[in-house]
Amino acid sequence: MSSSNSTTGTGTGRRIVVLGAGYAGLTAAKGAARHRSVTLVAPEERLLHRIRQHETAAGRGRDWPAIEELARGRRIRHHRARAVDLDLAGHKVALDDGTTLGYDTLVYALGSRTAWHDVPGAVEHAHPVEHADDVRRLIREADRPGTLAVVGGGATGIELATELAEAHPAWRVRIVSAGQVGGIYSPKGRAHIRRVLDRLGVDVHEDATVTEVTPDGLRTTAGPITADLTVWAASMEPHPLAARAGLAVDDRGRALVDDHLRSVSHPDVHVVGDAAAVTVPGIGTLRMGCATALPRGQYVGKLLDGRTTEPFSFRYVVHCLSLGRRDGLLQLVHPDDSMKPTVLTGAAGRLAKAAIVGVVFSSLK
Repeated sequence: MSSSNSTTGTGTGRRIVVLGAGYAGLTAAKGAARHRSVTLVAPEERLLHRIRQHETAAGRGRDWPAIEELARGRRIRHHRARAVDLDLAGHKVALDDGTTLGYDTLVYALGSRTAWHDVPGAVEHAHPVEHADDVRRLIREADRPGTLAVVGGGATGIELATELAEAHPAWRVRIVSAGQVGGIYSPKGRAHIRRVLDRLGVDVHEDATVTEVTPDGLRTTAGPITADLTVWAASMEPHPLAARAGLAVDDRGRALVDDHLRSVSHPDVHVVGDAAAVTVPGIGTLRMGCATALPRGQYVGKLLDGRTTEPFSFRYVVHCLSLGRRDGLLQLVHPDDSMKPTVLTGAAGRLAKAAIVGVVFSSLK
């Protein structure tokens, strides 16, 4: 196993390694690399634009920029490999290409992945939302239009179901939720989501917890649901490496951090994105997602670059949903993420969502 222990800092002797090139990791690396050298570890060649995976699944996505292109103008070395082990005492990261990287400061941004919840047959017969390219291919290669079930009644599941139903009207699309579809939104927001699902011909199965996935559909607490293709968008869980390596974590496996997003057990490790359990006074523990990942990555980038010493702060403003290409929902929220009654729907909601996605993408350039 080779070892890389050279100093990469700019006259500081500080080696900064960032694990993960999602929204949080990439923005942290770019922020820190304004005046320092950073090693960014991620196996992907291109940005995984997760908030647009529903478009990819429907065949409407496109190739996103290469990570090296997004890192242009910064002192970032993109090491295309996957982190497999952390030696927190020795300040080393083992990679799947046999390399070991030494660090003085580590930014852990490995994010989240599909949570299967030990549902029998789910891994074998369902396709996680991260594999949107596979969903697109399977639809394209199918002998004939069939029935497609989207498991998950949250934002990801709703965006997938509406996008797929609109793009492939010959397919029968179903959305299956353990609770109410769009249950977190205000009554006005939920009503609009339901109208769009009805307009697009999506079958809605609520209060139907999936107990098994089979080759021909689902078994649920509300009865069987047939499906030729099942896409799993039920929930996400943090990458397990943090807990396995010995970082202090909460009961969900998210790393516990202080008000500067440093691990409470290993302060030379900053944790950002879905991997971190961040509690903001007066707001609570932040939810997973782009809306919280991007600001956390930006904050740590500024912190490591010396452009801030203030504690991390955050306030929620909106939730936004794509509901196909012609419709959308912008749900205003209080700073603690509780719902306000005000929503924008239809073309206005769609344009607002598109503008927010555009801001996210621009911030990564």
